[in-house]
Amino acid sequence: MSRLVPMSRRRSIMTAALVAAAALPLVQCDRVADAPTAPTQADAPVAAPEKANPVAAPAQATLSRSDLIAAAAQAASTYAEGRTPTATDPLIGRSFTVRMPFGCAGPSISGAAEAEQGLARWSWTDDNKTLQLSLTPGDWTDSALIAAPLGARSAATWEAVEGFWVPRPWMAAETCPSAPTDPLLTVEPTASPQTLGIAAVFEADGSRVGRRNGRAYAFTVRPAAGQALVPPVGGYRLVLQGRIVGFPGGRAIRCKAAGPDQRPVCVAAARMDRVAFEDADGAVLTEWRAG
Repeated sequence: MSRLVPMSRRRSIMTAALVAAAALPLVQCDRVADAPTAPTQADAPVAAPEKANPVAAPAQATLSRSDLIAAAAQAASTYAEGRTPTATDPLIGRSFTVRMPFGCAGPSISGAAEAEQGLARWSWTDDNKTLQLSLTPGDWTDSALIAAPLGARSAATWEAVEGFWVPRPWMAAETCPSAPTDPLLTVEPTASPQTLGIAAVFEADGSRVGRRNGRAYAFTVRPAAGQALVPPVGGYRLVLQGRIVGFPGGRAIRCKAAGPDQRPVCVAAARMDRVAFEDADGAVLTEWRAG
């Protein structure tokens, strides 16, 4: 026979059970709080971004004969249109290497050197046993090509300007022309006037190294031992190397013309670093350096 539990005792047992059940979640929470927590993504250390290596500006290519001709053609068009460029000229500071063939048709005529300074040529010496290569820069210091345009606010402070012509500015190649004489032409063929040049400028307080002061660049070609000298096939090459410095006002090339129906004459202001003579195959015969 089962024993009956008094009502008061039953109430005590139920009360204790309820208290124990209520306390159990609190104990579990305390255990969870005491357990070590894994680091969250926010708490994880963040690696510092790697510093990008500075990218060097690409080196500008050296201007060639064809580059100079193209730039002069654009400058001539701008001049003829009466426009005044306002943007900075991108040619300022650019280096150049310009090769110009000369003596393609044979030796120069006696006396032509005095008439056309600034052009390279070759001729036989008096004994017809050696060849003389020569180039006398033109004195452009007081020429209209260098003089500041009317109304210009600034003028160049150059003590001397020595000029070099770039012949055949319609031809981009660095070799002698091979076009035949057209028999249909009724006009006696004559050489076109020079319309493109490079002006080597020298400031009043600058170095005078490299100035020619009227002296010619000259070199004598001699035959090999026991052999007769043969006239060159393909002429020779004049090489001009330097850096474009431009005119006051920020233009690399200045153009002028006597009238609207004449092709403008354009010259680039530069510092000349090297002048050389080469043969038709590119072998250096002699050279002069500014420093």
